[in-house]
Amino acid sequence: MKKIILTLLTILMTVPLLRAENIGVPAECEDVMLQVYYWDSYKLTKYGRTKWVDLLKDTAEINAYFDLVWFPPSAKGGGVGYNHVCLSNQSSDWGQRTSLVSLIAALHKGNTKVLADIVINHRGNSTSWCTFAEDKFGEGYGSFQFTNEHICQDDELNQSSTKTDAGDCWGTASGAYDTGANFEGGRDLDHTNPYVQEWAKTYTRWMLDSMKYDGFRYDMTAGYKGEYLGMYNEASQPYFSVSEFWDGIDKQKAHLAATGYNTLVFDFPLKWQLRDAIINIDYTKLKKNYESFRGQDLERYGVTFIDNHDTFEREDNKGAQYGGYNSNLQDAYKKAQIMQAQAYLLMMPEVPCVFWPHWVSYKEDIKMLIAIRKLAGIHSESKVLEETATKNVYSATIQGHNRKVILRLGRNRDKETPSGYFKGAEGDHYSVFYEVGEGIEEVNREELRVKNGEKFIRNGQLLIRVGENVFDATGRMVE
Repeated sequence: MKKIILTLLTILMTVPLLRAENIGVPAECEDVMLQVYYWDSYKLTKYGRTKWVDLLKDTAEINAYFDLVWFPPSAKGGGVGYNHVCLSNQSSDWGQRTSLVSLIAALHKGNTKVLADIVINHRGNSTSWCTFAEDKFGEGYGSFQFTNEHICQDDELNQSSTKTDAGDCWGTASGAYDTGANFEGGRDLDHTNPYVQEWAKTYTRWMLDSMKYDGFRYDMTAGYKGEYLGMYNEASQPYFSVSEFWDGIDKQKAHLAATGYNTLVFDFPLKWQLRDAIINIDYTKLKKNYESFRGQDLERYGVTFIDNHDTFEREDNKGAQYGGYNSNLQDAYKKAQIMQAQAYLLMMPEVPCVFWPHWVSYKEDIKMLIAIRKLAGIHSESKVLEETATKNVYSATIQGHNRKVILRLGRNRDKETPSGYFKGAEGDHYSVFYEVGEGIEEVNREELRVKNGEKFIRNGQLLIRVGENVFDATGRMVE
């Protein structure tokens, strides 16, 4: 009996803590996320400039379809912002702090939550490689001034190959060895240092309390141990947290466990599988397998995406597969690729993140897919009831909170509407059908599009208010 008990304990210790109190990880999350920028989009206009003042004009439309919005780094730092100079200064190339505050308030008014891009692996300098601006967070939070002792001793600051560039700072970093991957573009911070830990805890709390963010996207979390991310979320208690940890599934699982399961993680393995399946036309790669969060039964902790500011082609990244600055996203072939991927992500479990260039390029198509997801109540932990795949076609049935959805991919897919379903969306290489259900009539396109209106609970029933009308979760008007 003792041996059996010990075996059970060992098994339980290896199972993810699927607790309601996991910090930053909403259970059965129906949220759909939008990344509202691409590289250098504070100045570029091909897919729309996305400074704070520009996005403010789009808040009504964003509020209507998205529950979460991921902002670029908003602290002073120059350019996109991933090498910040002063975190307490929230005016940047994206715009002034006053405009940022107004934008967050406008999104909140429409019940959309906002995620801050948290860059705490490394730090930009002020006047030299070892001088830093002071972060002055204000009354109740305090100030923080970094010195050489807070820089990892294996940072470039101490490397002989950078002696000329580092100048008088060379060899002066005296922190502990880095607990993760090195970042060459700035000074790597020593997260084993209690002072650095207190700084990160204070900063994340301040971003929620003072700047009114709702959660975080943590940048380059391969640069420090996952236990520190978990520590910072414990201190700040965000609604939503997602970690940019891009290594393979085994290392991602270890990272997730190290955080105490107090974050979600971008599902990079699924991104690569999706790319290979669509570009090489081999849909067998999309079936549940080991190399993804779904293959590990960790859907609750995954955020899916097609591209982001780093993977999307830019001047210093010419290898993007789905498109970029020099690609025409309106090209029929390119659109067919991306919309297949979009249909897959928006009908499947995990939390889907839509990328800004795709949103502005295929807005009406994506709106319909989001509306069907909302209508069905597909969520991060939805079950895939049936799944078949050959090299040329893919089909899956997904169970949402409200009803089932059937997704089919491939040029040669079956386009016939199954019995008991209505066709909700169709493109060159995808079809989506939603279940009718007992006593449920077909929902027209306009009603589908309002499914992301103002949601509220009355007498235990989920209702959605759109203008003067109120709909229930099936799409029927009740007021």
